[in-house]
Amino acid sequence: MTLYGEKVPPADDRPTVQVTAVSWPDDEPVAVTPAPARPAGPPRSRPRRLLLAGGVAAVVLAGVAGAGAYAYAGDVPRGTTVLGTELGGRSRADAAQALRAELERRAATLNAPLAITVGEKRLEVRPADINLAIDVDATVAAAAAARAHPVSRLVGSRTVDPVVTVDADRLDATLRRGLGDQGREMTMPTIIFTGTTPKPVYPKPALTVDPSSAADAVKAGWLAGRPVTVPLVEKWPATSREEVDRLLGELAKPAVAGPVTLTTDRGSVTIPPAAIASGLRFSVDDAGKLTPRMDVKRLRTALGSRLAKIEVEPKDAGLTISGGKPKVVPGRAGRQVDSGVLSRDLLAVLPKAEGRTVAAELKPAEPELTEAKLAELGIKERVSTFTTQFTGGLSSPRSHNIIQAAKEVDGAIVKPGETFSLNGHTGERGYDQGYRDAAVIMNGKLVPGVGGGVSQFTTTLFNATYYAGLEDVEHKPHSYYFSRYPAVIESTIYWPHLDFKFRNNTPYGVLIDTSYTASSITVSIWSTKVYDSVKTEYGPRRNITQPKTVHLEPGPTCISAAGSVGFAQDAYRVIKKDGKVIKREKFSWRYDPEPRFVCGPEPSA
Repeated sequence: MTLYGEKVPPADDRPTVQVTAVSWPDDEPVAVTPAPARPAGPPRSRPRRLLLAGGVAAVVLAGVAGAGAYAYAGDVPRGTTVLGTELGGRSRADAAQALRAELERRAATLNAPLAITVGEKRLEVRPADINLAIDVDATVAAAAAARAHPVSRLVGSRTVDPVVTVDADRLDATLRRGLGDQGREMTMPTIIFTGTTPKPVYPKPALTVDPSSAADAVKAGWLAGRPVTVPLVEKWPATSREEVDRLLGELAKPAVAGPVTLTTDRGSVTIPPAAIASGLRFSVDDAGKLTPRMDVKRLRTALGSRLAKIEVEPKDAGLTISGGKPKVVPGRAGRQVDSGVLSRDLLAVLPKAEGRTVAAELKPAEPELTEAKLAELGIKERVSTFTTQFTGGLSSPRSHNIIQAAKEVDGAIVKPGETFSLNGHTGERGYDQGYRDAAVIMNGKLVPGVGGGVSQFTTTLFNATYYAGLEDVEHKPHSYYFSRYPAVIESTIYWPHLDFKFRNNTPYGVLIDTSYTASSITVSIWSTKVYDSVKTEYGPRRNITQPKTVHLEPGPTCISAAGSVGFAQDAYRVIKKDGKVIKREKFSWRYDPEPRFVCGPEPSA
């Protein structure tokens, strides 16, 4: 090509691309060396340069996309490790399999007893006993949740701590056993009445372990393979000594300083300080928070017949057995002071020195159990019965006590889901309640005690509920074996420390029916039959021990006994339904040998 007669070399057709420096976030800028200057020539068209620049960008983006796809391969980000095991780039299932394989390799270490020091005592705890373990699925989920930028995922690394679980209740029970006599139970605050004199019980802290801190320490120590120290801490009730004194001065003392007058449209009743003291209660919750309340049921009992002048007590419908079938005994409605309103209004006036009058409205009071509700319970047939024999006739104190308890329980109805307590039903069994002195076991020997013999009724009731298939909640066999009772499946009782309880675990109501003769007591359970049969299978007696002879000082408190052997035995309650065994429950007990008690000195050699 010639321009003005001068020959010019051909133009370079290679495009010149201007590149701008690019940097990822948090990265240092990368310097790009500019391309050499293109020889002068005619200008190139703009569309061509843009098209070529777009092509280069596409290549760059494609590279980034490829890196991102690589980085995000699998459910767990690349570079993620747990316990030194690479889980990155794997699916959750593969990651879980890899982690389980690592745990198998570490099994000897992870299953080894863990040394725990509680206070000043050292104990060894097997991880399996407190369900101390690594939750594989939760750990993999935590690892998969760690998301990052593709470049970080591509070249970075991260360590995820395993998720450790422990059975907090088992751990707490284990530590408390290990605590032994180092610990101290919390003294809960309250205010009690001796007669009409209120007395404070001040709070004292428990010396114990903190369950949450202990669990964290055990999990961390186990993972690290080091001994664990669980310190003892003081745990105070929520109510302070100062708050107890405030309640004492502002409520408890003025409450019994004088009577309260209860007025209604049917007349008035004077509530004396003794009845107020009986009904005023200071309840404390598990945290030690003290709350005053008026127990209207106890107040009614303390007032006795006084309320009968203004109230008509409702009566529940009931059942009696007539002609071999349950027969309904109708209930009746009543008119009573509303218990909730009475409790609230009494608490409002008790702190006052004057104006101690409560105006109450008598309202209709329906019985708790109406005939309609009774019909829904489905009590239609006898499902079990049990009889035990006694000696001495109805005139003996022991027989009298057995029959007295039977009369109080006769006709009791237990609704579905309810728990029946014998102590709760009869209340205290003392002289005022019609009970007499008879032999009871106290400190390993027979001595006279009020209510002796009620254990025989308890055993009879226990067996009736046992053979009805009802749930055993609480019972305790005798220390010694008595041949008049079935071994193992029998129960003693002692107010207020030993109780017998059963739960109605059927969809039907339960009626307790009692009857007696001059030499026997019978308890029958009426309901709707749920099971085909309930039977007992015994294991052999074992560890048989012979009684020793003990000579006691003669006198009115000495009761001789022939003695009996001691032994251990198992009894199995076998419950069948629809021709199949659906439940097999084991009951075990160890009887002490009952000494042969002789009222008199040892014979001389």
